[in-house]
Amino acid sequence: MSKIRKDWNEIRINDSWAIFKIMSEFVEGYERMAKIGPCISVFGSARTKPDNKYYQMGVEISEMLSRAGYGVITGGGPGIMEAGNKGAQQGGGKSVGLNIDLPFEQNHNPYIDPEHNLEFDYFFVRKVIFVKYAQGFVVLPGGFGTMDELFEALTLIQTKKINERPVVLIGKQYWQGLFDWIKESMLNMEQTISSKDLSMFSIVDTPEEAFKCIEDFYKSHALSPNF
Repeated sequence: MSKIRKDWNEIRINDSWAIFKIMSEFVEGYERMAKIGPCISVFGSARTKPDNKYYQMGVEISEMLSRAGYGVITGGGPGIMEAGNKGAQQGGGKSVGLNIDLPFEQNHNPYIDPEHNLEFDYFFVRKVIFVKYAQGFVVLPGGFGTMDELFEALTLIQTKKINERPVVLIGKQYWQGLFDWIKESMLNMEQTISSKDLSMFSIVDTPEEAFKCIEDFYKSHALSPNF
């Protein structure tokens, strides 16, 4: 057997065994999250420091949500994720962390409830959990990972793969340029989206405004599972 063919066979075997690891992450995630109740997923940068205004906003909105009866789901790491979990605990709510094994940045923060601290090796499994068990999404400034999570949620809502959910972006100064590009390039120039797609998300400046968006949405919509 040639070395190339031998190496390829080993890859195929490893891929087959990986399926069981992926399945185990889904099963554990589903079983543990199903017991928590309605949650809001809070996204944002792992690099945001506690003295940053957006960190403080993350704490404030998460505390508001917790006092209203929502659990808070974050990626479990530092920065905005830590802010979300901190606010959840301050509000007396359930504080969930979906940790991912990374070579840098990611260590779980101290504000996650021990029983709600989940560990993942696969980003795609983690993203399913982020979306499946969220009744809404609060997005603060972040990098590529935050954009990935934001557009994942918007795509699933747009294609009706999940029920409509409030998507609220906090920080007009940060988000307005992206919105202008979406409107000008995607909608007007290339027509790759429709005008109604712009209504899938709101851009606000304060935690109070973000909370109101979610509360107003659920005055006319029922809480319900995704997928």
